[in-house]
Amino acid sequence: MEVEEAGGEVENAGKDEAEAEYHSHDFEWEDLKEEVESGPTFSYHLSPFLEPAASTTSLPQPSSEEAWRSFHRRHASGKFFKVASQPPAQVPFCSHIPAYSIRTSRNERRYLLKEFPELCSSEDHAKVLEVGCGNGSTAVSILRSSERITVFACDCSKDILEKANEIISNTKGNDIKDRFHPFLMDVSKETFPDWLFCKACQSSLGKTAAFLLDPSHHGIRKEHPVFLRENQCCAGGMDFITMIFTLSAIPYDIMPTTIEQCVSVLKPGGLLLFRDYGLYDMTMLRFLPHQRVGFREYMRSDGTFSYFFSLDTVRKLFHAAGLVELELEYCCVKSVNRKNGKTMQRIQRNFCITAVPQFQTEEGSALH
Repeated sequence: MEVEEAGGEVENAGKDEAEAEYHSHDFEWEDLKEEVESGPTFSYHLSPFLEPAASTTSLPQPSSEEAWRSFHRRHASGKFFKVASQPPAQVPFCSHIPAYSIRTSRNERRYLLKEFPELCSSEDHAKVLEVGCGNGSTAVSILRSSERITVFACDCSKDILEKANEIISNTKGNDIKDRFHPFLMDVSKETFPDWLFCKACQSSLGKTAAFLLDPSHHGIRKEHPVFLRENQCCAGGMDFITMIFTLSAIPYDIMPTTIEQCVSVLKPGGLLLFRDYGLYDMTMLRFLPHQRVGFREYMRSDGTFSYFFSLDTVRKLFHAAGLVELELEYCCVKSVNRKNGKTMQRIQRNFCITAVPQFQTEEGSALH
């Protein structure tokens, strides 16, 4: 159970971080589903979505990416992005961390290492791409967990990338700043740069034409990063890709191409780790009827999007991109606001999937 302060941050109710626990099954999702669908209060969330009639008086809405850039500009210097510079009290390697953790604030997502232990279980050096890194709260946890991990991180906001770089640079332990490589990119509109996974390296690892990058799309992104060796063509593809509360911020009709983009830089056998808003999360139930802009899709007053995923929707989206499901579940957590004593039921999606070369999938050998 999480304890939420009035300002929105979640604390561990006075426990030492090393003793705190994070539970992902505080209640049954089916019980919440029955409660929501049987009551008239939330009926507008369940009805088919009808496109509103065009209005000549309505003001144009900002684009999704511009709305997020504005959001990050407003919050870049505030408490929202404050992070502790000291490492956690726990042992920094995953194999020694207890089975549960707690999200002690919005600043660092250490609980992800419990939900996705694959991130730090590899004995080899691993490359992680974080899509939509925000202020670096996920990257901090991953980099602290193992000195064998390098994180490449992209976001559409220059302001938030600068904040993430500042937070990482001020974080102590395991030469973290030297293993963090942020770059500016809007994953919903642009293709990943060649230096992540070039065409020649993709072919040598068995990726088929369906997953290859189109070289014609890279005319504006030919820069060669300084962290690559002089004779190194690219980073060689990603072992892991994390999408943590990123996909829900993108309009639903753009999600399939966004996922395909991510698959294009993932090594065969690599893992894509996904966590996002689940169906009937309290955030969804708080939206008013006029904020509904699609089926399970909503827009906040600042123009930012939120989509709420069912298990079937997640399967459909990621399977269509050629990925094989390893684990998929609802994460059901009760969150308590310490000031008013209210308990809120949070629903999030955990999804672990792997990339399989198309020729192997057709033969069936990679699925056993």
